Amino acid sequence: MKIANVSGRLALVSDEGGVDVAAASNGRFGPDPQAVYGEWKAFREWADDAPSRVVAPIDVEDLGAPAPRPAQVFAIGANYRDHAAEAGLEVPASPATFTKFPTCLTAPFADVVLPSETVDWEVELVVVMGMRAYQVSPAGAWDLVAGVTVGQDLSDRLVQMTSGGHFSLSKSFPGFGPTGPWLVTPDELTNPDDLELGCRVDGHEVQKSRTSAMVFGVQELIARLSAVLPLLPGDLIFTGTPAGIGATRQPPQFLRPGQVLSSYPRRRWHDKQPPCRRTPLNARKGSHHDPAPSHVSLHRRPERDRDSRLLRGVRPDPSRR
Repeated sequence: MKIANVSGRLALVSDEGGVDVAAASNGRFGPDPQAVYGEWKAFREWADDAPSRVVAPIDVEDLGAPAPRPAQVFAIGANYRDHAAEAGLEVPASPATFTKFPTCLTAPFADVVLPSETVDWEVELVVVMGMRAYQVSPAGAWDLVAGVTVGQDLSDRLVQMTSGGHFSLSKSFPGFGPTGPWLVTPDELTNPDDLELGCRVDGHEVQKSRTSAMVFGVQELIARLSAVLPLLPGDLIFTGTPAGIGATRQPPQFLRPGQVLSSYPRRRWHDKQPPCRRTPLNARKGSHHDPAPSHVSLHRRPERDRDSRLLRGVRPDPSRR
């Protein structure tokens, strides 16, 4: 099953398009995309047996974050050995956990203002919790997950390096947490512990790895985090980024106005993408086994701030369709 946030309303995503959940369920489930995680078990039971519904094409410009208002956002540092090595860090003995403040979250096609010339990319698999988890074991942890999506942990490296070793502010500017385009439930994935993950800047591949290379996999992360505090329905876990960030390149590379950042996970979950309106993604052909990732274009926005930079369109990567 796939669900999306379409114009602030919860929708089921099928090969044919989107189904408004509130209308299809006759009000049993409301339109709020975040609220559904609080009744995830009942929603899954309804969705699995839902009767025929009215389907409409999805306008990608209307897509929002699949979990737009989580109570908690966890993020994991140095969770790929190759990334730890490129950053000159030791592989942690336990998850290096910080937070991205929830106001950084944005839509998969959002415009993102760059606050400086040192903003870096970090593609990540993002886990959305579907059940409360407290002091749980790794076994069965996937049963507590609503689904996964792709995200960027955008980071202002100057702020990061001058904040006394604390990461959260540097990764929490408005728009620094694009996620989407939709949430995919674990049962749609051939192997949820082994997904290809990558991103491109202006079509040039800068990161590519597999989630099986994580130091702490999804089940272990849920167990370790829940050993300390409850994970709540709708909470997010940014699970870490692989090697290939811009700051460690020689010379360092950072996002600039006019560029496009595309992020993708590759997993076999469906044979088709739902019909979409006004999408530039259909201009290029790609694999039907890839989900829609995220794009980022940059340009100046002088009408607001002559020194600001705009990262436009965190969108599905057309070459990965």
